Amino acid sequence: MIEIQSLAALREQIGQEIAVSDWFEVTQERITQFAEATEDRQWIHVDAARAAVESPFKTTIAQGFLTLSLVSVLAWRSMTLGGIRLAINYGVNRVRFVSPVPAGSRIRGRFAPVAVDEVGNGVQVTWGVTIQREGGERPCCIAEWVVLYYPEDSNA
Repeated sequence: MIEIQSLAALREQIGQEIAVSDWFEVTQERITQFAEATEDRQWIHVDAARAAVESPFKTTIAQGFLTLSLVSVLAWRSMTLGGIRLAINYGVNRVRFVSPVPAGSRIRGRFAPVAVDEVGNGVQVTWGVTIQREGGERPCCIAEWVVLYYPEDSNA
């Protein structure tokens, strides 16, 4: 885990990878819970027996949106930002699900600030995020993730 003293410090690191999370296991239980929460119960996610026979991956795989939703936990496990009172997930600019995340895989996030902009009482940071699967040749997900941070001294 790295500690970033302030949002201002990020401006000096635009385009540089500054944080890499620890590995995070994506279990079948998590995939099934996500399927229930989102009603994305496609067999490739929840039916291990069928996936073993019919899927090109020979196992169930995580939903792409599950992989994307783990970006914030991977970020919070890889870095802390000093002087922040509140962080709001503002959205994504680009997302690509490049390769599957089979059940039981371990993934990690790699983070680089792409842009740091003043917005009202806060600071909007666009992060370049690459999610890798342990042992995988290609990333699972590549995204531009936008977070709005409010410093401790803001009124927001």
